[in-house]
Amino acid sequence: MTTYKDIAVETRGHIAIIEIRKPPLNFFDILLIQQIANALDEIDANLEIRATVLCAQGKAFCAGADFSDPNRKETEAAAKSGDPADNLGSIGHLYMEAVRIFRAKKPIVAAVQGAAIGGGLGLAVSADFRVACPETRFAANFTRLGFHPGFGLTVSLTELIGKNNAELMFYTSRRVGGEEALKMGLANVLVPQAEVRDAAIKLAEEIAENSPLGLLSTRATMRNGLADRVAKATEHELAEQTRLRKTEDFKEGVAATAERRVPNFKGR
Repeated sequence: MTTYKDIAVETRGHIAIIEIRKPPLNFFDILLIQQIANALDEIDANLEIRATVLCAQGKAFCAGADFSDPNRKETEAAAKSGDPADNLGSIGHLYMEAVRIFRAKKPIVAAVQGAAIGGGLGLAVSADFRVACPETRFAANFTRLGFHPGFGLTVSLTELIGKNNAELMFYTSRRVGGEEALKMGLANVLVPQAEVRDAAIKLAEEIAENSPLGLLSTRATMRNGLADRVAKATEHELAEQTRLRKTEDFKEGVAATAERRVPNFKGR
């Protein structure tokens, strides 16, 4: 396996483990998504691997962008995304990398031990299954930023938990805990926090006991067209993000998030 800057990849029998290594909060950027996509391409090419675990060091799975750093210069791409601290390329390129993750051929189990926010939620939802704990927090906090959802979440989250539950998360920007996530289908397994990764590995190993050809065939049927729907959704999401990033409300949302206060939106 290739050596990466922000992730580590190991194989264990018929499963691969991708670990995000940007603790404690594993903030989201284009390079991280690109590395995960590249690792998944390698895993798809490895005939011995049948399932993947996506996990992270630190207290969060992926807590979104780092708005707490007053010295962080907001770039054009970061403004467009509403979530990533992205200074490496356009958000359009970032979405292309995200779609590559959705095009991965083998089942993915996400071990979500803490926060999965904004783009971090998009990453968690790109997996087939999510193992969570009571301390897990899922949030699509885009409207809290005066913004529009991205990362294809308008498709992927809606298809996962239903239109009305997705609307609830989008319109409120609320943080959904592990127990509520289990009830709405956002999480598949709920265990104590210290057991999240082991439970995700156990689920991946259970999947990997099955026929590799049968898994590939069945998953391709079940996810038929999902990556294409996500790709199309990101075109609209990007157009809305481009429009909204120019507003006073977006600037206020970003500032309020960095300052940990309730935003004072004006609708302009």
